Amino acid sequence: MTDKCTTFSRLDGAPVAWAVADREIGYREAEAAMKTRATAIASGNADEAVWLLEHPPLYSAGTSAQSGDLLDANRFPVFESGRGGQFTYHGPGQRVVYLMLDLRARNRDVRCFVRNLENWVIGALAHFNIAGYTVPGRVGVWVKRPDKGILAEDKIAAIGVRVSKWVSYHGISLNVHPDLSHYAGIVPCGIADQGVTSFEDLGQLVSMPEVDIALRETFEDYFGATKSVSFPRFAGTVATTPA
Repeated sequence: MTDKCTTFSRLDGAPVAWAVADREIGYREAEAAMKTRATAIASGNADEAVWLLEHPPLYSAGTSAQSGDLLDANRFPVFESGRGGQFTYHGPGQRVVYLMLDLRARNRDVRCFVRNLENWVIGALAHFNIAGYTVPGRVGVWVKRPDKGILAEDKIAAIGVRVSKWVSYHGISLNVHPDLSHYAGIVPCGIADQGVTSFEDLGQLVSMPEVDIALRETFEDYFGATKSVSFPRFAGTVATTPA
């Protein structure tokens, strides 16, 4: 990683609002809240925010999605999304993290931003002795699966972001203990020759709050300080105060 990509902390050190949803959030509801927050950030009327949540079972199609990769359109609702990437699954047991970060206050380099997202996830996985890594030409985080074959690898985290007016939204999805059979309705991320996995599938039985703690600690290593805010205040357009 180049020196330019080693950190994505804010130049002014201002903390990022950190919110955890207390219920499942529908896809369109989440998308509307993200856009509202991102617009407010771009106009200087809201703090940056990270929003952790779970969705009900659904498929989302990124801007590069191929129709042939949707294998069962009737299995779950399908949502077109403005994020980068192809088809992915969201559902209970998967930690979705949406990031509304102002790249004007950090580093106006989307490639470095994505690199730091990947390294952030890899660092969080290391808290649980899971060795994640990246694969050239493939966005996301992978793990080796020697139990499936010498060259086998599975994806444990998908990344798909959108940047508008230098403010990001959408983000990452990390498989903690979802029903992996739900991926059967799509070709995940357009990759047919490898699989998907989760903490549970790898034998790591951890709770979502434990994963959240690791994500937050490691996020601060790469992106700077955070401050807790209550979920109902997340979609507001006013600057928040520490909880």
